[in-house]
Amino acid sequence: MENIWAYPEAAAYQPGTDLTGYKVEATDGEIGKVDKHSEEISSSYIVVDTGPWIFGKSVLLPAGVLTRIDAVEKKIYVACTKEQIKDSPEFDKDKHLGDPAYHEQVGGYYGRPHM
Repeated sequence: MENIWAYPEAAAYQPGTDLTGYKVEATDGEIGKVDKHSEEISSSYIVVDTGPWIFGKSVLLPAGVLTRIDAVEKKIYVACTKEQIKDSPEFDKDKHLGDPAYHEQVGGYYGRPHM
């Protein structure tokens, strides 16, 4: 299985690209904008500010769920439904940077066969 924390080749991520502010599209509609992102090897992710969709909630998406990055439209497409993202583990701004157990929890959720 591919590393859920790495940008898939098909997403066409160009290292050094600032994804902040890009709109994020689930398989069934827009979910928000990128608040921040990482391109660390084996620990890449985007943090999505869901705005009014899930009021005041941010979600951590492993880079492995990205299917396509459109630099012209500034949009990121992900292989998840809105419901799957809404039901994902709660984003923890303190743990997402260095807590292996938290990464395992989030990676396990998105790495399940329902994806």
